[in-house]
Amino acid sequence: MKAAFDGNTIRMGKDGKALYEQSGYGRPEADGLRLSPQEALYLIHRQKIEVPGYSFDTLFAEFSSQPTFMRSFLVYRDLRERGYVVQTGPHDFRVFRRGEKPGKGESVYLVRVLSERDPIRFEKLIEEVMASRNMRKQYILAVVDDEEELTYYEIKLQKLAAAQNPLPPLGQHEAILIGKSAMVRTSPGSDLEQAGYGKRLDPERMILGPVELLSLMENGTIRLMQGQDEISTAGFLALASETDKELAGKIAVYNELRANQFTPRTGYKFGHHFRVYCGRNVHSDLLVHAVEKEAVLPMSAISRSVRMAHSVKKKMFFGAVHSSGIQFVEFARIKL
Repeated sequence: MKAAFDGNTIRMGKDGKALYEQSGYGRPEADGLRLSPQEALYLIHRQKIEVPGYSFDTLFAEFSSQPTFMRSFLVYRDLRERGYVVQTGPHDFRVFRRGEKPGKGESVYLVRVLSERDPIRFEKLIEEVMASRNMRKQYILAVVDDEEELTYYEIKLQKLAAAQNPLPPLGQHEAILIGKSAMVRTSPGSDLEQAGYGKRLDPERMILGPVELLSLMENGTIRLMQGQDEISTAGFLALASETDKELAGKIAVYNELRANQFTPRTGYKFGHHFRVYCGRNVHSDLLVHAVEKEAVLPMSAISRSVRMAHSVKKKMFFGAVHSSGIQFVEFARIKL
């Protein structure tokens, strides 16, 4: 079958409608079929159509004047060869369940195509995931690296469910400022220790780190003293923030996790803010990193985070901090 290219659009005559009806290619028009550049190039490569005056190579070169075309075509080809029917929009592609096509089924994935160096803008990402969820679709990032290899990530907005094993109630304690941490005199098995706070210094003392200390000061559990003077929450926040510019965001995410009866501990050895215990498991269940909702991170950095979480059998969450609350964004590698 032959198609015509006018420099902008590839169209086929009425005989092209069979491609749509049989395999979901293109968009039907009154007098034929309109193909996207990715569809047309794929069909030429599969020797299903011809475009007079063009070979696969020359047409590929023509379309590649668009900066994102190469990776877009690679993702389209990969999805097609996995047995999916793929159409453009509303993000980059919408993908139907295997065996289904337009008019005879619904799309299940909305796919955004990125390169490994593209930035992830959390505010935009959250908007797109919410839009996909409202359409009852799964939101997928298809990332093409510098060697043209593909990795797929499913992105979900997670609402934390309360932990199954509630933490014990806390009594009031007095702490002494030690640098930018605090020391509390408390015996082994105390309420603080059972609730997953602090690090025991000896049988009579515990050390509380800045984030957990601020959280406990905010809820009235800890009264922080320096000599005879009590230090306010705002005063300690200002002191601790001198050496930790991310502290305010970390506290917001920490408090949200604690509000759901989870136990956050430092995630430093995993390269993230928190490792999180969601019950009474011996090992933590999540890695969580706090970011501002307007934050921008390179996809390569997120890829490293997801790989680390997967290697230690944990889920990877980013806690996006906004004035309206915390939005937890989960990144997970998937095989389509």
